[in-house]
Amino acid sequence: MRTLLLLFLVALAVGCQDQRSVAPRPNIVFIIADQMRGDFLGADGNQAVHSPHLDGLAAEGALFLRAYSSTPSCTPARAAILTGQAPWHHGLLGYARIAERYPQEWPRLLTEAGYATWFIGKNHFHPQRNLHGYEGGELDESGRVESPQFLSDYRRWFQAQAPALDPDATGIGWNDYAARSFALDERLHPTRWTGDRAVDFVEHYDKQQPFFLKVSFARPHSPYDPPQRFLDEVDRASVPEAAVGAWSELAFGDFHEPEQHQAARNNLGTELTMDARRGYAANIAFVDEQVGRIVTALEDKGMLKNTVIVFTSDHGDMLGDHHLWRKTYAYEGSSRIPMVVYWGTDIANGARGQRREELVELRDLMPTFLEAAQLPIPDTVDGASLLALLRGETEDWRIQLDLEHATCYWPGNEWTALTDAQWKYIFHAFDGREQLFNLKADPLEQEDLAANLAYAVTLADWRARMAEHLAERGGAWVQDGAPVIRKTTTLFSPYFESQ
Repeated sequence: MRTLLLLFLVALAVGCQDQRSVAPRPNIVFIIADQMRGDFLGADGNQAVHSPHLDGLAAEGALFLRAYSSTPSCTPARAAILTGQAPWHHGLLGYARIAERYPQEWPRLLTEAGYATWFIGKNHFHPQRNLHGYEGGELDESGRVESPQFLSDYRRWFQAQAPALDPDATGIGWNDYAARSFALDERLHPTRWTGDRAVDFVEHYDKQQPFFLKVSFARPHSPYDPPQRFLDEVDRASVPEAAVGAWSELAFGDFHEPEQHQAARNNLGTELTMDARRGYAANIAFVDEQVGRIVTALEDKGMLKNTVIVFTSDHGDMLGDHHLWRKTYAYEGSSRIPMVVYWGTDIANGARGQRREELVELRDLMPTFLEAAQLPIPDTVDGASLLALLRGETEDWRIQLDLEHATCYWPGNEWTALTDAQWKYIFHAFDGREQLFNLKADPLEQEDLAANLAYAVTLADWRARMAEHLAERGGAWVQDGAPVIRKTTTLFSPYFESQ
């Protein structure tokens, strides 16, 4: 009897020790800015952008210098985030409504695992109140209304706060290049509202379970309308000028319509282009200030030490690079995005201040969130956890990344691309035109090497790589070891129909 009792006590002690050795599940804060390019961040070397709070998270966590959005527009990017899948597998190859439900979505998995899940800001889901597994949230849909009955939570709040005022009083459209200071009290700005709601969530959170909070800012996406104090902070002389190569001058330089502030191809000239880039940088500074307020709220509540923070964007903004605007392009301004990961002091996950050069993408967010939450990663996921990279587990990491977008803005704008962080190969689907850039030597993509005979072998190698990548799509995409010209757009893959 005494022996049995002793064995029971030993087993109980071992069990308790095992329980103590398992770290508590962390809170996870996912912050996403809309249409923020990767090189407009102080930590990335842009001296015009005042981003001390994001830079601080990078300095105490990690900055991924080669992060991309594979299908760089709003809805396919969000499909990748929700599913952890590559474009062909989640099925949305361009801008269209995302599926109403995917077989595996991390908000649903986290909620089912006991996380309190909440969103604030922009979702761009369909229908607009679709939760995709979140327990709830507060929406700012940037004025987007898909049904007569819809009113975003931000607009409802605005009506209550300022019933006699117009939230669009600044007078800049959602895709305009014009920039000017916000016409109303800054507390009414959607960037401030999103920050306020996130801070309020943290300050009043009183549940025992860990939380997942998504904070989705509608800026720096146009309108470029920050409060004046942020415009005053931006030294115009330090704002990088738009990059223009000989190839883009030839292709897009004739589109010169300065009075047209929404055209996808438009050579606005230096002054108007620099105004837009200055307003964009100021928008980012306003977002950065809200990020700082959220981090301070976590710290004041004693939560920061056990919180993982991920900051990124859905895609970039060309800002006049190569006389192009907005997104949907293979070029760096459109496809490269910021990616910052921070983990609290109670979380062990590698050295701090890392600057990673591996190719990472939005599909990597789902496995990152699931690993942080100590949950298994479904077999359907194409991405991999960023936390593994931070621990130095690089052996099986991808050596190239696929990019693509179906037709948008004009018929010829449909393409597929590959990059290995040094080279980028682009195949334009409607005419078969190829482009080749050496990103190490030419990060602004000003010299297209595709027609340079000195790089014929390199071009052929990347053409073969593209054919191999497209092989699973069949003869409409690749034949005889090369991608083929397509005369009609392909917006959905067959996988989309099975969602």
